Amino acid sequence: MKNNFDSELNSLLEEELLELELEMNKVEISELLNDPYDKLSAILEIHPGAGGTESMDWASMLFRMYTRWANDKDYKIEIIDKEEGEEAGIKSVTFIVKGINAYGYLKNEVGVHRLVRISPFDSNARRHTSFASVEVTPLFDNSKINIEVKESDLKIDVYRSSGAGGQHVNTTDSAVRITHLPTKIVVTCQNERSQIQNREKALEILKNKLYQLELEKRKDEMQAIKGEQKEINFGSQIRSYVMCPYTLVKDHRTNTENVNVSKVLDGDIDMFINDNLKRGN
Repeated sequence: MKNNFDSELNSLLEEELLELELEMNKVEISELLNDPYDKLSAILEIHPGAGGTESMDWASMLFRMYTRWANDKDYKIEIIDKEEGEEAGIKSVTFIVKGINAYGYLKNEVGVHRLVRISPFDSNARRHTSFASVEVTPLFDNSKINIEVKESDLKIDVYRSSGAGGQHVNTTDSAVRITHLPTKIVVTCQNERSQIQNREKALEILKNKLYQLELEKRKDEMQAIKGEQKEINFGSQIRSYVMCPYTLVKDHRTNTENVNVSKVLDGDIDMFINDNLKRGN
């Protein structure tokens, strides 16, 4: 009888200890989110590297991973621009993750992400390596951004929105691409209902990017907002997702590893985010 009681007591103590460790970890991570813009929402951009359909499919997998992570955090997703690939995947996507601390969590996702797998697009079932880049920008409050955007500095193109095909294709020329000529920054938006709304949203994103650029010019430490940009190819990755010949996700900055690739691609990336936050402080 005593042995059963001791066993149950030990089990309860272990559960309480685990819960306590989880709570302490949450408090620790919360305290690490102390940079000026950590509490803001985040603008994410995903761009495939060289490799055609393979890389575009990888970009869409990353988009799915981040949206699932955001949903688990009860963050809202607003797609600004999404260009589908001809065969599969996406050519690029820009979206906002809305919620407190979204930028603080996601800022360390900036960089090149590498995938190794047996290609579903290769009839010979060969192993392929694909790359995609992730950019993250804080979503500043536009009412507090004192940036003058001159109409003469803008090149505005209107084009036909791309759709999923069939009856869902938007046949109106409502998509907007704005190029800021002095900085060469390009912003596109096609997910609003009208050309006017797309233009307003694109200008909002452009002002965020220009404000970010201004901050970087003023203070060297603000370089962390954008992060170090690298070529989207071998040797420049911040994280590798290997599905063949073994399964492993490894962050090359912290050496954090997880053998459950499927779980990570389903949005379970907190261990990588948290370890990078600890590394940065």
